[in-house]
Amino acid sequence: MAIAAFGICLIISCYIVFRMSLREFENIDRLYWTVVILIPIIILGYMLKTLVVSEEAAAITFCFIYLDSTILLTMMIFIMLRTMKVNVPTWIKATAYLAAILHLFVVWSSIHNDNYFRTITLIPSDNGTITKMESGPFRIYHYIYLVVVFAAIIGIIIAGFVRNGSYSKRAFVNYAMITVMGIGIYALEWIFDLNYSLLPFLYVISDVLIAMQYDRIYMHDINFIFSNYQQIEDRGYAAFDTEGRFLSSNRRIFDFWPALANQRIDEKLDKDSELCGVFYTMMDAYEKRNETSSKYQIGDMRCVCEIMPFTVNKYIERQGYFFDVRDATQEEKTLEIITSYNQSLNTLVAEKTQSIKEMQAKIVLGMANMIENRDNNTGGHVKRTSDIIHILVDEIIRQDDMSISTEFAKDIVRAAPMHDLGKLTIENSILNKPDKLTNEEYEIMKTHSSKSGEMVMILLDGVEEEHFVTVAYNVARYHHERWDGRGYPEGLVGSMIPIEARIMAVADVYDALCSKRSYKEGMPADKAARIMLDGMGTQFDPALKPIFMGCRGRLEAYYADAAIEYALQ
Repeated sequence: MAIAAFGICLIISCYIVFRMSLREFENIDRLYWTVVILIPIIILGYMLKTLVVSEEAAAITFCFIYLDSTILLTMMIFIMLRTMKVNVPTWIKATAYLAAILHLFVVWSSIHNDNYFRTITLIPSDNGTITKMESGPFRIYHYIYLVVVFAAIIGIIIAGFVRNGSYSKRAFVNYAMITVMGIGIYALEWIFDLNYSLLPFLYVISDVLIAMQYDRIYMHDINFIFSNYQQIEDRGYAAFDTEGRFLSSNRRIFDFWPALANQRIDEKLDKDSELCGVFYTMMDAYEKRNETSSKYQIGDMRCVCEIMPFTVNKYIERQGYFFDVRDATQEEKTLEIITSYNQSLNTLVAEKTQSIKEMQAKIVLGMANMIENRDNNTGGHVKRTSDIIHILVDEIIRQDDMSISTEFAKDIVRAAPMHDLGKLTIENSILNKPDKLTNEEYEIMKTHSSKSGEMVMILLDGVEEEHFVTVAYNVARYHHERWDGRGYPEGLVGSMIPIEARIMAVADVYDALCSKRSYKEGMPADKAARIMLDGMGTQFDPALKPIFMGCRGRLEAYYADAAIEYALQ
């Protein structure tokens, strides 16, 4: 019976290791993984102890079993401390593990002598071999070690329950309960001299608990949630699970909402608090209306908070929400100036609508020219992309496979010059940097697409027809989205990306490949075409492949003429 029970525990613990090894995490938590791997080894020792037929074999099984009261117990101490967000100095960790290893070394070196076990008696039974041992002189080290470790554990548990801090009380209670139960079972076995240990059952329960909580462990680390996301120092970040329980944050967000510094991890926000009104309201708006951002006045700061779903488990679609908060005071002031100007334009609409539209078109082109005058890398980009869009749209209408109307086609052509308006808000040091952008600079550069959309709305909303405003906004905001979902600003996938933005993406990238820039020469036509075709289905809409192929000759002729014109200047 004991052999079968231990065997079942061993199978379960090995299965957990196997299942967790299939999880595709970018980083792994070495502490938890070591615990998960140690447990099957320890359970194997307990099972082999019921099968041995010699004293030497029994002594060897103890070499496995004593991993629990040494290495495993020490690791549980550090797991509890880390859960409490206590930074343990490296020298203390090294000392603790060295003491545990020395303890093990004493056991391992006593297999052929009576220093640790004076005698080992084997008693055969129907449930497996019962092992009784008489302590040797070195066993006193074991008791001293356990007294020190138990005292440390009791101190940590007391501190965990009285200490205030934004750590997960629930996780701490789980680990403390497991540790206390282990100490209690060990004490019962020692007092009543039980024939078979109950600890393997506790260990396999602990293994299951760690496996179930593994995702949660990572969600308590804001850096792991967005391991591929370049965090910007002056932005605040926070994460909540789908039930609204607080998971983690960086320190910068406390400058926006100081009360969050005292929020307990794995607990919900106070329903009457300001924080509840901010984060839960945005979650609700995202779920019901797919709203991704909101603006707040915090003291003298005008802040923008954006929300996006996240998951650290590829088998679960959504595990929580990630919030990105930034000080947008300067942006808002700039937009106020533009808005004020737009209001002046709107006042004249009633008198001279057509005149205003013409003026507005000149403003847009003027702003586009301002961008090109600032950006040394994209001279003529606005004109070229507009011409390319015209060629692509003509081919779409000719092939008649994508069902776009003539009016819609005209809107796309008209909207093309506005796609990069947001670059006006990018600093010259980043916009004109000749070298490769740093990750932080690239994150700032990527904001131009969202700002382009905002500026389009400010310039056009209420003046132009709604259908054109929608097309222009989509072209400006989403032309850097990718078909495979790896684009920005929202990571839209496939047909979620508006068709006008998908067409603009082809024009934008093709011009970038074919045009001479300050840091590169224009790419040969065949190489550029090969890159574009390779990107169909990953970067671009695969439905645009026959469109591109159909007008490839016109596009290459266009750039050949452009190259001749450039050479004659």
